[in-house]
Amino acid sequence: MLSDIATVLAGLIGAGIIFIGARVFWAPQAAVGFGIPDTPTEDRNFQAWLAVKGVRDMASGLFVFLLMVGGTTHLLGWFMLAASVIPVGDALIVLRSNGPKMAVYGIHGATAVVMLAISALLLIA
Repeated sequence: MLSDIATVLAGLIGAGIIFIGARVFWAPQAAVGFGIPDTPTEDRNFQAWLAVKGVRDMASGLFVFLLMVGGTTHLLGWFMLAASVIPVGDALIVLRSNGPKMAVYGIHGATAVVMLAISALLLIA
């Protein structure tokens, strides 16, 4: 039962990151919500870098679904544990950029904690 709940939660994380990655193509100004002050969302060069990030986000989300379909619960758990480094890194980047603490802890930190909890549930199941 816990592994089923954790798998559904992992799927929600995967869907969310696919959405965030795809959103950079129709709403690059949404990157301001990442938390880095003075994000130049109207700059075409920045938008190109943002597109690179978007493609990688979408691929990360697809990896979750690939593991949900073809992998084991433990493999998905290990992937989610490894992938939790991403929101931790994002939090550190925003913190280092003097971004808002709400983005550091409320967005990126909370995502990391949720991913770690999902990992634990999948690995103990």
